[in-house]
Order: sequence, then structure tokens, then C-alpha cells
Amino acid sequence: MTTFGYFLSCEEHGPGELVRQAKAAERAGFEALWISDHFHPWLDAQGEAPFVWSVIGALAEATSLPITTAVTCPLIRTHPVVIAHATATTAALTGGRFRLGVGTGEALNEHVIESRWPPLSERLEMLEEAIGLMRELFTGKLVTHRGRHYRVDTARLYTLPDEPAPILVSGLGEKSTSLAGRLGDGYVSVAPDAHAVRAFRDAGGAGKPALGGLKACYAPDEAEARRTVHRLWPTQGVKGEASQLLPLPRHFEQLAGMVTEDEAVAGSPVGPDPEVHAQAIREYVDAGFDEVYVNQIGTGQDAFFDFYRREVLPLVR
Repeated sequence: MTTFGYFLSCEEHGPGELVRQAKAAERAGFEALWISDHFHPWLDAQGEAPFVWSVIGALAEATSLPITTAVTCPLIRTHPVVIAHATATTAALTGGRFRLGVGTGEALNEHVIESRWPPLSERLEMLEEAIGLMRELFTGKLVTHRGRHYRVDTARLYTLPDEPAPILVSGLGEKSTSLAGRLGDGYVSVAPDAHAVRAFRDAGGAGKPALGGLKACYAPDEAEARRTVHRLWPTQGVKGEASQLLPLPRHFEQLAGMVTEDEAVAGSPVGPDPEVHAQAIREYVDAGFDEVYVNQIGTGQDAFFDFYRREVLPLVR
């Protein structure tokens, strides 16, 4: 049975609003939460980027839903020891309702600490070492580590959950998807790619959950919804490696000027037709995803939750 969850966007909303949306999502019948982890938004127009761990602490008390970061980069901006500490505390606070989604990150968020942005091959090495280090810390033992990328001196986590939080790995290409299957407790993606899900399972992910996420925009008028997507998320139409390489929102704004409305909207269900939204979700289900998370672009959150509660979720269940 597929789980349908809500994707909280830290790029668009402040902490109080994110908590309010999470409570509304639970009332609307969503079964789990994703939350993005950003230092900067993609565009100034999106306008927000709260510290995700503070928000998650509030979510833990505000709802009873499972929570997953989609995704945290435990490589540069935040050391894996600190991420392990935050994860263990959060998992303890939520009674085991927290999963750590990780990935190799974007320069947009990570360059604030280190201006050198490592190539993907190096970031994958860093991620593999970081995952191993975090899992060692999750044992509660005293850890000293001398690795290629990280050094840790006599660190021990004292506050631990009953069971270590699962670590799910984002995969955007062949190498990261293979790493997700080999090392992850699950797989995270934002594309309904059946081939990638099979590759994850073939690489060692058989029996582990695959989580997919998409952006939608409900509005009574389809043209209005399309304009909202084009204004706030034209970056959906940016292809290639730019999303990993560019360091500032203004760089994405420069690229966004070349993205048409059709390119921005492609892949996002928009407007008031419930079947359009349901079909976009079914693409993830048919691709083999066990959990599907939907984010509402823009400010019409309450109308979105009512629309999905009444018309969309019954179609996909």
C-alpha cells in the first residue's frame, strides 16, 4: 500500500507557517511529511530558508506524522558529527518517527562554509564516509575517526533513540543511485523514474523503501496556477548540473529568465482537475515508489489541502 505524504518547502515558507501546514496536512489525510533542508532559497522570490532542525523539533510536537529530510547534505556546511547528533536527538524526540534523508548537496547551500565545491566523485566519497561515521556514532560508543575527508576525536552521543534513525540516500544519477542501494536504508528521488528505482533495488535496495516527491499547484484557474509555478519554481525547467554548481539565488534568477512557462510547469500537475493531479501521482506509484510526497507551490495551502482531501487522495488510494 502506497503512503501519500506532504512535502514541506523551506524555500517558500517560514517556520511557523511550515508547522501550520504540517498540522493541516495531517487533518487532510496525508500520512507522512518530507521537509527540505536549505540555507538559501533557489530564488529570492521564494523568500525563505529557516533552519530545518528547529522546524523539525516543532513538527515533532505539532503532529504525529513520520518526518524525513529531503534531503540533508552532511558533507560541508554541517559536519556529519553534528548531523548525527541532531538526528539522534530528533529520533528520540519523535519516538522513532524520523528518518534522515541525505544527498551530495548543492553549492547554493554548501558554499557558505567552503568556497571550493568538490566534484561529484569526491562528494560521493564524502557521503559514503559520512554515512559510515554517523552510523558508528549511532551505536553510542566513543568514536575516534581518521578518514580521508573527516577527522573525529573521542566523540560519543549520549541521547539516543531506541533504534537508530534510518538513513535514506538521494539518487539523481547512476553513481548516486548505486550508492543509495548499497548503503542506504531507502531511496529518495524527485523524478518518476522506474529505471532508477530498479537500479536502486538491483544495487542492494531490494526490500527497502523508495520515496518520490513532486510539486503541484492547485488553483481554481489553471492559467493562474501556471503563472504561479513559473514565478516561483522556474528552476524546475533548468536542465543539467546547474542546480548542483551555482552558488547564489541570483544565478538561478539569471537562468530562470530563459525558462518558458511550459518548461517550468512540465511534470507538475496544475489547476483544478483532480484527475490531472492523481495521474501525476500515479506515475510515481507505477514507477515503483512506496511513498509519494506532494508539495503545493504558492500560498494557496488551505485550498490545496481541502482539494486533495476531497478529490485527489480518494482517487489514488
